[in-house]
Amino acid sequence: MRGRPVLARAWELLKDPVTAEKRHILKERWAGLAPELRLTGQGLGQKATGCGATVGIKPRCDFACTGCYLGSDANRTPDLPVEAIFRQLDELRRYLGPKSNVQITDGEVTLLPIADLLAVLRYARQIGAIPMLMTHGDTLRRQPGLLERLMTEGGLSEISIHVDITQRGRDGYRAPTRERELHPLREEFVAMVREARKRTGLPLRVANTVTVTRDNLPEVGDLVRWTVEHRDVVTLVSFQPVARVGRTKKDLAGVSAAELWEEVARGLVPYGVTLPSTEPLHFGHPECTRFVPLLALERPGEGPRLFPLIRDRPEDVPILEEFFAQGLGGVAFRDDSGIEKLARGAGMLGRAPGWFLGRVRRWAGARLKEEAGTTPRQLLWDALRGRVRIDGLTLTSHHFMNPEELATDVGKARLAACVFRLPYKGEMIPMCQMNAGGVRERLYAEIAAGKTASPTG
Repeated sequence: MRGRPVLARAWELLKDPVTAEKRHILKERWAGLAPELRLTGQGLGQKATGCGATVGIKPRCDFACTGCYLGSDANRTPDLPVEAIFRQLDELRRYLGPKSNVQITDGEVTLLPIADLLAVLRYARQIGAIPMLMTHGDTLRRQPGLLERLMTEGGLSEISIHVDITQRGRDGYRAPTRERELHPLREEFVAMVREARKRTGLPLRVANTVTVTRDNLPEVGDLVRWTVEHRDVVTLVSFQPVARVGRTKKDLAGVSAAELWEEVARGLVPYGVTLPSTEPLHFGHPECTRFVPLLALERPGEGPRLFPLIRDRPEDVPILEEFFAQGLGGVAFRDDSGIEKLARGAGMLGRAPGWFLGRVRRWAGARLKEEAGTTPRQLLWDALRGRVRIDGLTLTSHHFMNPEELATDVGKARLAACVFRLPYKGEMIPMCQMNAGGVRERLYAEIAAGKTASPTG
């Protein structure tokens, strides 16, 4: 995939900025959704083909977190051979298509031998997937220069660093009780990423993962504000209410989606954002995932102002409908080279020039005038002169199920619409089934007994 001539790739994107393969998979996902989930703002099947993850790559972890989804047998389970992980990546690539969103995860994958981890990252890039390394980050702290090696030798361009008070065993932060105690650690990671970008000259997109419990729920708003202030590094934060799976402590109380987003909304108040009562964007089942993409504008001497990309207003929803109707939903610029971005953008414009230069231009102009007191032309001119900083930031939540929820009617509907799957014995298994349905335990037992060289076998 990566070895193809750049000009040939650019020509293909000019002709079709989505690609025929991705269109085919999007159609399959859309057909597989229950009719009641085929909503205007449904991303699955219109914008994205879903997400995936490896399993069995490194079951062991050197932390003992209170909200861990791994079972007690994880630290005794051997790693799968690298070749088995390659086969998993092949299955994920077939299922997800070009630019597959693949999490390199299981226990703590940075505990792998560096040669093995680099091989996995390189192979993912070779077949056209975009690997996101999921980590608690402490290995990167203990081994200066490791992050740069992952970027330069492994092609790593996305990483998610998990930091919250449920974690136990971190160097210098053994058992934190308040999220604010961890802000120096978060800033240490921010500085590490900035330095790695500077040294390598390479981009690195960063997400933060936060387990949410009754204990740290009141601090979610503060975490939102921290993320906004460090959005040059952290462009996505994933809040994950604790689920009663694996080694999760029985006294760790969970929170509802409504409670979580009430706190998220509180954190956005200083930036002029009011979250909609009816969410216009969806990704799979509404009980599973919620996400809010935001645009940030900041002028010198002023604080940032945030604007939801799509609001639940009559003038916004038709734009979303028309965007998908134009066949542009599967466009993804992540990791494009400069010429690929130019070709993909020109291909988009070529598919619907009248719409972009008419409806979209008028809609964007009206929004900028109303919400930011400027025009598209003036905003562009200000950006070129360094008089305004423009960023994107996404806030999202993932709500994993407890075992008792799987058998309910809603639980079954959620499994059917799952956007986050892993390969196991020739099937793509929903993450909640993997964690709460006993599949992970069966897999680990098979690995430990030597009965399988691969979970897909």
